[in-house]
Amino acid sequence: MQKHALATMLAVLLISANAALAIERTYRDDQGRTRVRPAPTDARMNNPWPASWEDDLAVRVDRALQYWSTQSLSFNSWGENEKRGYPQMMWAFLLGDKDRAVKAFEEDDYQRDDHRHTLGVDFYWCFTLKGQMRKFFYFGEALSDDYRAKFRRAAAIWTEKDPYRRPHPVYGTGGKGSGWGPDAKGSWVDVRRTDNLRAMTDTSVYLMAELAGNEATRRLYRERILAYVRMLYNAGMMEWDSENYHGHTLAPYHNLYDFAEDPEVKKLAKAALDWLYAAGAVKYWRGGFGGPNNRDYGGGNVVFGGGTVQPLWLYFGDAVIDNPAGHCDDVHHVTSGYRPPPAVVELARKNFSRPAELHATKPDYSLWDPSQEVQPRYWETTFFGKTYQLGSARSRAPMQPWTPSMLKMTVYNSQRGLDYFVVNTSELGEHSVKNAGDQIAQYRNLLIWLRPADRGERTFYFQLPRSAQREIAAGVWLARMEKTYLAIHPIQLPAYSDYTIPLVTEELDKKSHKPKPNPRGVLYRDEQFFQTTADGKGYAGFAMEVGEEGVYAGYEAFKQAVVAKSHLDTTRLAQGIATLVGIDGRKLTVRHNPQNDLPEIQRDGAPWDYAQHLDVYGPEDGTGPIAQRWRSGTLTVEAGGKRFTCTVAEDGKVSWENGQAR
Repeated sequence: MQKHALATMLAVLLISANAALAIERTYRDDQGRTRVRPAPTDARMNNPWPASWEDDLAVRVDRALQYWSTQSLSFNSWGENEKRGYPQMMWAFLLGDKDRAVKAFEEDDYQRDDHRHTLGVDFYWCFTLKGQMRKFFYFGEALSDDYRAKFRRAAAIWTEKDPYRRPHPVYGTGGKGSGWGPDAKGSWVDVRRTDNLRAMTDTSVYLMAELAGNEATRRLYRERILAYVRMLYNAGMMEWDSENYHGHTLAPYHNLYDFAEDPEVKKLAKAALDWLYAAGAVKYWRGGFGGPNNRDYGGGNVVFGGGTVQPLWLYFGDAVIDNPAGHCDDVHHVTSGYRPPPAVVELARKNFSRPAELHATKPDYSLWDPSQEVQPRYWETTFFGKTYQLGSARSRAPMQPWTPSMLKMTVYNSQRGLDYFVVNTSELGEHSVKNAGDQIAQYRNLLIWLRPADRGERTFYFQLPRSAQREIAAGVWLARMEKTYLAIHPIQLPAYSDYTIPLVTEELDKKSHKPKPNPRGVLYRDEQFFQTTADGKGYAGFAMEVGEEGVYAGYEAFKQAVVAKSHLDTTRLAQGIATLVGIDGRKLTVRHNPQNDLPEIQRDGAPWDYAQHLDVYGPEDGTGPIAQRWRSGTLTVEAGGKRFTCTVAEDGKVSWENGQAR
């Protein structure tokens, strides 16, 4: 108790001592760039970065500030509108509009009656909590003494007991409304528990309990945070690789890393961030975020699409074009002292030996503690070519509403960084859905997708860049991109037809009275879409093979090789069996599984055993850029001549090492 009371007193003294520094959180460097002073951190608790990387990061931070300087920044505290309001006011502060920002920071919540037990401070909504933490700890020196004192008193009241499911002073146990508010759920804190929302709650309650010296609550939430971080290092992430939500999990762990006083908890925060950025690095490339992912909202199928790519770009860079926008939550990253491991940065930049194949597993969404006897729910295969990254996922069954996209390929493009090839049986541009019956097998650059043609959702939707050239040769659908080529063998599918995502909606803008732009249509204005619907008989789908420059003399050589050497065998299709023989003679066979959606797979005649591929990250040949054995507690990343390992033991001890690749 005395230890953490002393830490709290020191934190308060530090706030007072750094008052002048806090007011000036930005400065101009000798090249005229605006730089942000990050939250201080001990170098022994961080990953080392070379000075050149810090300079490159400063350029991207300056770009983010420029973007937010052009936006109309606003604030209101109704419900969880602080989700955007607090970050926008933090950007306003960094851009010099400090008085306005501080006024918003100190404002009582609009629904103050719901929060009168915490003195009008909103400690309920998850997204509000995420902003409250950085508001107080990073910008707090600019707040008035009276407000800081009130905030600390409110934190002490809130964390005197565990606020989760504690009957609300106004609404009791809830049931008085709809939605997720305290009137409906009857709790002192938001009860939602997806990965990102759980991270916001757990880290915030911990920080407030530590600030207040409420030791019982602090210890309880330390254990909850430990359980989550242990899960990452043993079984992976439930809300895995979401193009929308992964970033929302990053930000609260930045809060915990930047502001926790207990060094062991700070280490847990670092371990969480190291793992989360490593997972992001697998899918990030050249300003894009590809591959299958859980909770895919349909906005990530272009460069800089979706929210997750924004913080990854800040740290990883390697984009060809300037980020045209920004995410308000990036304020948590530009003000954080944390840096991802160098090996993780090199992984994101794909500085490792390619071609390479990586297998991965993802846990069931009900998994909260790796001590449970569970098996993975999803199996994923990623093939890293020299000019593309092809990824596909298999799942025992759909799991609404957290159902993944099934197939994405990111492709090198010299002008915009990446092109995307995407397929699904739900309309692209909307929430991607794995429908029942969808079964995929992949072997490096070969892939087969089968589904019963007599079920619903019989339409396949395809996305290619508008610049791709399409043709049909010997019944094979061919596509030519800059350095990458695609051959699709249709299986019981008729000729495809084009379709479009509208650029405008019928809804009129209230000011101009003109049709509003459709964000999805604008986002995908440089893409082309086509579709084809199975006729309802037997099994339908497609087989595909990817080729690239360097392996073939060019597109024409690839096309000739496909026609002459590749072969699709559907003689046993009535039994749900299809075989694709690639140009180089490798063979992929899939048998549709009527019992669940994990198909039987053979690669060159050898059965692919799911039980032998449980690793969270498992390189096909045993060596590769990232590895994590199932329930091992250890993550290893090797790329760009760098090596990083991190272990989280069952007792919560965290150890890591940055070094040179072996």
